[in-house]
Amino acid sequence: MKTPAQIASLAILAVINLAMAVLHAVPASAAEAGSPIGLWKTIDDKTGNARAIVRIYEQNGKLFGRIERSFTPGAENRVCDVCTDERKGQPIIGLVIIRNMQSKDGEFAGGDILDPETGTVYHCKFHLDHDGARLIVRGYIGISLLGRSQVWQRQNFL
Repeated sequence: MKTPAQIASLAILAVINLAMAVLHAVPASAAEAGSPIGLWKTIDDKTGNARAIVRIYEQNGKLFGRIERSFTPGAENRVCDVCTDERKGQPIIGLVIIRNMQSKDGEFAGGDILDPETGTVYHCKFHLDHDGARLIVRGYIGISLLGRSQVWQRQNFL
């Protein structure tokens, strides 16, 4: 037979476990689930490795994405030497890689995305998946069929 103190301890643990399960199952806010604004961990579609943390933010009614952190060693000292536009020579950390995205028919499109490894700029579109926990990002040349997609994971902190 358990003592009252043991029963109370078990009850407290059960409440904590329930609270943790709820926090992990629900996005931080209802607005967050429907909006791509926030922090995202980028995942390389070829290797499956985490590459960076990108902050998607709104400016003048359009969405942009900036590298906040890179998982590549030495990135804090690198600049985009391979960029061919106004981003050439800019530091990788803080580099705007997504520009001018607008909401259209349940997804975001109309802008572009930069691959800072190659300097190539692609047309871009993305949409939310999994109750806002994942962002499906597609970069392409010409038509969307000629491109590739990445799945980014929402981050609640930096």
